[in-house]
Amino acid sequence: MELADSELLRTSAYIDGAWADAHDGATFAVYDPATGVEVAQVANLGEKETQVAIEAANTALDDWRSRSAKERGAILHRWAELIRDHADDLATILSAEQGKPHREARGEIVYGTSFVDWFAEEAKRAYGETIPSPVADRRNIVVKQPIGVCVGITPWNFPSSMITRKVGPALAAGCTMVLKPAEQTPLSALALAELAERAGVPPGVFSVVTTDADGAPAVGRELTGNPLVRKLSFTGSTEVGKLLMAQCAAGVKKVSLELGGSAPYIVFDDADLDAAVGGLLGCKFRNAGQTCVSADRILVQDAVYDEFVERLTDAVSGLTPGPATGKADLGPLIDEQGLDKVRRHVEDAVSRGAKVIVGGSQPELGGTFFSPTVLTEVPRDALIMHEETFGPVAGLVRFRDEDDAVSIANDTSYGLAAYFFSRDVGRVWRMFERLEFGMVNANVGGMGNEAAPFGGVKESGIGREGSKYGLEEWLEIKSLTLGGLDD
Repeated sequence: MELADSELLRTSAYIDGAWADAHDGATFAVYDPATGVEVAQVANLGEKETQVAIEAANTALDDWRSRSAKERGAILHRWAELIRDHADDLATILSAEQGKPHREARGEIVYGTSFVDWFAEEAKRAYGETIPSPVADRRNIVVKQPIGVCVGITPWNFPSSMITRKVGPALAAGCTMVLKPAEQTPLSALALAELAERAGVPPGVFSVVTTDADGAPAVGRELTGNPLVRKLSFTGSTEVGKLLMAQCAAGVKKVSLELGGSAPYIVFDDADLDAAVGGLLGCKFRNAGQTCVSADRILVQDAVYDEFVERLTDAVSGLTPGPATGKADLGPLIDEQGLDKVRRHVEDAVSRGAKVIVGGSQPELGGTFFSPTVLTEVPRDALIMHEETFGPVAGLVRFRDEDDAVSIANDTSYGLAAYFFSRDVGRVWRMFERLEFGMVNANVGGMGNEAAPFGGVKESGIGREGSKYGLEEWLEIKSLTLGGLDD
């Protein structure tokens, strides 16, 4: 891996402003999913080291939260500037451990940086208020204060931006943070910690604890069970999110959970089909389909179904899988487990009557690559209609009318993102109100920016990231009743 700044490739954990190895010297391997080649050996920490990181965060808390929002914001702005300055190196690291094409990885770096800048400014707008009192000699005052020591657990599919989307608001609010990145992608987190240190983030304010899959349960129990911790923020599967939520319940800790999704992508007969196809290419095949907001259920109205299939087939046929170092449109799946799930979903749909129009198998590249795939006539009882595929497979389903589309779309325990295409203004409003999802997108296949709230309903999570609402997740409301003012 060639980097302009070799110090960004860190393999030790970062605790209390110092680079730390496991007390027993243990390490674990990080692999390039495109080639299976080992990228690095990273410190494999456990419960004891995690406890040290939490205690350091608690020690650093008083000083950090006592600083003005302007001062904290200035440090965050410096961090964002350093991230931008090193975007190419950060993208190289990200591609090496996660597999996505370099240009896509660089786009993630830019996207993630926007959250640091946003919350550096938003911290100055953590406004309180004065509430009129029903008693003449009293006043009611409300302020917002940082929750305290917080922990974050981030996923492998966006190993940089999911960190900045949590650490940015936490630090802006005056909280301290201990982060556990995914075992597949710790290098991006450690590179961000290196830049945070250079930006002037004080020791203990932001620590990164690395561990492998075997050590993750013990580290997770310490993060959720330690009484010094007051909040957990997690992005990942619904199954793991429920487990962490249950663990946090014992200490009544605040949680923010961004969990799984099963996004419907609805194309009405009055839609701009070129826009709908173009939107689906990004929505479905970005990061090889490994996103929580990826379109899993593509619903197309009968009158335009065949034409849409033809246009989509032409577009998908032009997509090329390959390693990040080439000119590929999509990279590999993260591991064999992910590949097995994609295979299972395709085989299940075909066994129930679906037709493979494009792809449907692995390309000659082998490894964990899977060809961009289009399935038509997918039955409504197929697995792909009820589970996250997390792969480059577009399953198309016919629907009759608006009511039918809404019924299919809402028939899920998930409620993260939904998409639809229609040029009928009345329908746009009806669909927006009827779809049971936290984020609804009309006539666009992409979504998400630092100014808009990100999060779901039902089993897709609790809380919001980004936007002014994202800062609220890291603040507690405290009220003061002041009496005796007539004396």
